[in-house]
Amino acid sequence: MARNSNFNWGWLSLPFLIICWSIVASFYPSYILPQPWDVAKEAVRWVNDGSLWVHLKASLYEELGGFALAIMVSILLGALAGLSNRFRDFISPLNSLFMAIPPVAWAPLTMIIFGLGYWSIVMVIFIAAVFPMAITIQEGIQSIRGGEVRAARTLGASPVQIIKHVYIPASLPFVTAALRIGFSQAWRALVAAEMIGASKGIGWMVSMGGQIGNSSQVLLGIVIIGLIAWLMESLVFRRIEKHYQTWRVN
Repeated sequence: MARNSNFNWGWLSLPFLIICWSIVASFYPSYILPQPWDVAKEAVRWVNDGSLWVHLKASLYEELGGFALAIMVSILLGALAGLSNRFRDFISPLNSLFMAIPPVAWAPLTMIIFGLGYWSIVMVIFIAAVFPMAITIQEGIQSIRGGEVRAARTLGASPVQIIKHVYIPASLPFVTAALRIGFSQAWRALVAAEMIGASKGIGWMVSMGGQIGNSSQVLLGIVIIGLIAWLMESLVFRRIEKHYQTWRVN
């Protein structure tokens, strides 16, 4: 029983999904809903001719550029809004306005301004990620109790020490949550923007597969989109969370 209680049931979710996919696909022709092995054959074909890496690299470069820019700006906006009541009152209507607009709605405008290509996609990603991240960081800083800050000041802590030993450790969980939210928003915006106006990328793969009726290509793109999101969660965000938890204890 003790061994069974330590079993990670999450490992069963992916095989369960594949089995359900295979069962449902058995009721349809392969050109409508292909089996998992048909999608695997499509992946091998894309890998062998080298085109998969071209599209994957294009999407990752765009995601990296837009998400990195969003991280820098959101930390600045979130910190200022969390520490300053006046700036928070000023930025709150703008946050509400931009949060209400679907990021993909900006894609036609960014493509008019920057043209088709890297920067138009990066700007859509930036707009999608920066405001949710800023709000999350702002709420994290606001949640820090004033008593902790006053106690640090009473003990003679300098402003730099207060930021280092009070604000940063207390806000780290919210920064990690902001990264998770921001990446998911940015990744969705990337795919949507590539489907609208791009000549390469994972979103382009899905869109083009739908246009030519290649459902295996569509599902291959969908699998890659989900796989990258899962890898980011498992290999990046969870490790960051474990790292800062250890740092806070120390």
